[in-house]
Amino acid sequence: MLFQTPGSFVIGCNYWASHAGTDMWKDWRPDVVAKDFDTLAKNGLQVVRVFPLWPDFQPLTQLYGGGGRRIEIRHGEKPWPHNELGRSGIDPVAMAHFQELADLAQEKGLSLVVGLVTGWMSGRWFVPPALEGRNPLKDPVAMKWELRFVHTFVKYFQKHPAIGAWDLGNECNCMGGLSDPAEAWLWTAAIVNTIQAVDSTRPVVSGMHSLKPTGANGVWLMEDQGELCDVLTTHPYPRFTPLCDLDPLDTLRPCLHAVAESRLYADLGEAPCLVEEIGTLGPMYGEDDTAAAYIRTVLFNAWAGDCRGLLWWCGFEQLHLEQAPYDWHVLERELGLFRGDGSPKPVVKAMSDFRRFLDDLPFEELPKRLIDGLCLVTAEQDSWALSYAAYVLARQAGGELSFQNAVASAPLADAPLYVLAGLNGPGYMNRRRWLELLDKVAAGATLYMSLDDSLIPEVEKVIGASVVSRSRRQQGGRLQSCAGAAVALDLPIAAGTVRYTLRASEATTVMACEDDGNPVLICSDYGNGRVVTLCVPMEKSMAATPGVFTGDDAWPFWQLYRWLFASVGSKRAVQKQHPELLLSEHPMNAHTRVLVAVNASPQDICDELQLEDGWLPSEAEPLRGARGEVRDGRWRLSVAANDAVVHIIKKQ
Repeated sequence: MLFQTPGSFVIGCNYWASHAGTDMWKDWRPDVVAKDFDTLAKNGLQVVRVFPLWPDFQPLTQLYGGGGRRIEIRHGEKPWPHNELGRSGIDPVAMAHFQELADLAQEKGLSLVVGLVTGWMSGRWFVPPALEGRNPLKDPVAMKWELRFVHTFVKYFQKHPAIGAWDLGNECNCMGGLSDPAEAWLWTAAIVNTIQAVDSTRPVVSGMHSLKPTGANGVWLMEDQGELCDVLTTHPYPRFTPLCDLDPLDTLRPCLHAVAESRLYADLGEAPCLVEEIGTLGPMYGEDDTAAAYIRTVLFNAWAGDCRGLLWWCGFEQLHLEQAPYDWHVLERELGLFRGDGSPKPVVKAMSDFRRFLDDLPFEELPKRLIDGLCLVTAEQDSWALSYAAYVLARQAGGELSFQNAVASAPLADAPLYVLAGLNGPGYMNRRRWLELLDKVAAGATLYMSLDDSLIPEVEKVIGASVVSRSRRQQGGRLQSCAGAAVALDLPIAAGTVRYTLRASEATTVMACEDDGNPVLICSDYGNGRVVTLCVPMEKSMAATPGVFTGDDAWPFWQLYRWLFASVGSKRAVQKQHPELLLSEHPMNAHTRVLVAVNASPQDICDELQLEDGWLPSEAEPLRGARGEVRDGRWRLSVAANDAVVHIIKKQ
């Protein structure tokens, strides 16, 4: 099934007809749709996400009696036809139009992801007239008609071969306010169960965005959507995601946004995740060539991260449209893959080239990537900022983190390294999980913690130091490695952060200090494992500060992560030096791996990679890029700006 196979990847776009946008069902022109689909298919797109706009397909009208008393819901002035469509309030003409659209998609070899409850689109609310003023997410009358529509629509088209997946709808969590995660769970369960009661052969895609990891952070939760839906979705626009538009579009931080967010969703939701909407939001964020460079980098990162696919927003520009939402603001007008005159933007070539690259591979699915550590997503803090920063730093260091919810009930996964970034407050995890984590460390794992304003039980026993006093820094300072330390760091410490004055035990190694000698980075044994503690919320600071991951003013904090990975016995075959060259290794068997090297910068990179004993690039032609030069265990490899090389490596 679509999106269900690990290592598979498809490309596509979100679609409104080029001539009409959201009015396409009112102004139905199958000749335009046929031409649009032909254009998309010829340029390598495989999947199109489409939207049966709710009020066009279920045009319910409320009739009133004296005093405004609600009497009856009809189709305009006419009673319901005595058939299944009539009982569901569905317009047969709109259904006939969708049948044509699905037939055209099949003819062009396109697979459809159908956004069923499309009541929110591009900043505008779309609901049947009879349901205006009701909350579609919890009002019983609105939900009755939603479920009728979903049931009948899915039943009507369940056998159509062009339909690859059912999508709950476009960002349905924007359709109405909810105050409790249970309400969001109930709405989702009602829609999903209605779909699956009719069609259990296709995956159900969430279609939601801006999900949260815990109920302490929000209402729409990754765990809940993953429990109920087959596929989770991210809509990683840099403009609308906190901390993602601080650096130029074609640099490291934005280029890792989509895969970092999608991996967070997939890991915490325990379900596959699709980059369902992505785009640059028009020319104010970068010229066309910049957009192409950005999406090329994102595609390789998403593929290597097992994100199952990427759908651009959207197929065609909408500069000529005059109806709302297009005349409300400029945001929705210049987002298409194709311009108003039909010409492709450079991003189309980037996507087409990537599709050809996938088609030419000697395997259909990319093997699972190596993981070097587990980042625990804690409660009562900015979990996105901390998870994002930790992920970026890990990739800079040549490793990769997976994620697990620190407050979930599932057993803590085994890992050689656990990361707790920016611990804040007293409620970051419960006692059971804390003790479970310490048991893993005592058995031989390494725990790395960076501290914000945090409380740690039995602190001296855990970190190997006592807290003499605690205060707020009145001015900024610096963190500098001690002489002979295993990792060299020289980093700023922001004013206003908590300062812990420590007294380290004799058995504790002090790795870095403040200007006055106060320890800020220490390492101590804990059972058969160890605890590395940084008394500065460095990940939090980096997440919020522009320009710190790359360039001449970059903070080299990733070097601590590199040391952490090395200290737990990295099983990687290839080690790199350049922090903007991103490596992932995908074992095919014990002696063969796929190496994906992505340059997440707008400059060419030539790096000297270190090959572990016995590992060499295959003598066969590289899957992408040049082979490079190998000499004395060093592999000199060049990767073009915002591009990737892909090799088979073998152990001799």
